[in-house]
Amino acid sequence: MKKVYFDNNATTPIHPEVAHFVKPFFNELFGNPSSLHWAGREARVYFEKAREQVAGIIHAEIGEVVFTSSGTESDNHAIKGVAYAKRDKGNHIITTKIEHPAVLNTCKYLESKGFDVTYLPVDGNGQIDLEDLKRAIRRNTILISVMYANNETGTLLPIKEIGEIAKDSNIIVHSDMVQAMGKIDIDIEALNVDLASFSGHKVYAPKGVGAIYIREGLEIDNLIHGGHQEASRRAGTENVIGIVAFGKACEIVRTEMEEENRKIEYLRKRLLEGIMERVEHVRLNGHPSNRLPNTLNLSFEYVEAESLLIALDLNGIAVSSGSACSSGSTEPSHVLLAMGIPSEVCQSAVRLSLGRENTEEDVDYALSVIPGLVNRLREMSPFYKK
Repeated sequence: MKKVYFDNNATTPIHPEVAHFVKPFFNELFGNPSSLHWAGREARVYFEKAREQVAGIIHAEIGEVVFTSSGTESDNHAIKGVAYAKRDKGNHIITTKIEHPAVLNTCKYLESKGFDVTYLPVDGNGQIDLEDLKRAIRRNTILISVMYANNETGTLLPIKEIGEIAKDSNIIVHSDMVQAMGKIDIDIEALNVDLASFSGHKVYAPKGVGAIYIREGLEIDNLIHGGHQEASRRAGTENVIGIVAFGKACEIVRTEMEEENRKIEYLRKRLLEGIMERVEHVRLNGHPSNRLPNTLNLSFEYVEAESLLIALDLNGIAVSSGSACSSGSTEPSHVLLAMGIPSEVCQSAVRLSLGRENTEEDVDYALSVIPGLVNRLREMSPFYKK
């Protein structure tokens, strides 16, 4: 059976060059980079090179990159770090209704600690209204946190404009850029953000490593307390294998990004056009053009997404019914609901996210399988009429 992987927004396979590069760190280059002896110094060289590589892909200063365990940790560090560091200046935070659970649940936690959070609505394309943002700002607003690219729909948010609005009111801006890294060019300075979150396993590095961008001069509280690693900003012995892999992946992706994304976007368009030609009652969720090059979120009306996901899996095609972090939930996607999509249409939505290993043969195989599966499942639905 042919295997096709269309779930790259959940995680990516480790790049072959990255896998080869990290092998020496399992034995010869095993040192703790905080140690002063030869073993530590050898590891430190590669460790700091990785920081330079991650900074390079987002056009940041080297010292503005702090390594973490994940995008989720980075989100928590940014939001809680600002909340507690700036509490004497205010307790109001602005975010959106379509954020990743790492942001939404952190904000909900802070609400239980006395903070006030405004959750901005979005339109049918998943876009916020900048006028809504301006109206939401108060004298006690200390943070605006808005993702750059939505993980479910691929819709891009106007981060640069949000940053400009925040600057006028002297408000700190954080952006979850986990899905954006490697898929679109990120110039962190030009985007007017103070904090940003990233994750290694979305850019062909291993799971368990991430980074937070902290603008030079910005003081926020630490999330983890202990030793003096990461210039006393993130305690804990560093995940050297993960970090050097993350750095190498960023170096490779930065070089390949333009060409790879052109290919991936072509495949995504071919997949979308093929499905629309072959299957009726299909809805594209998210902005039609202002989106990531690799992501499709489609509602196959009159079909339960979980049933379609299982049927596709039995045919070797891996897709998602939403955020991997929400797997197991029976609730409709909070992102699609926020966009005003009816609940029953939300529950028919699947996400197909392509990556560098996908080919035209993968797309053609999917197009040969999907129409038949959808029709078979619809025939079992009491709500579907041809």
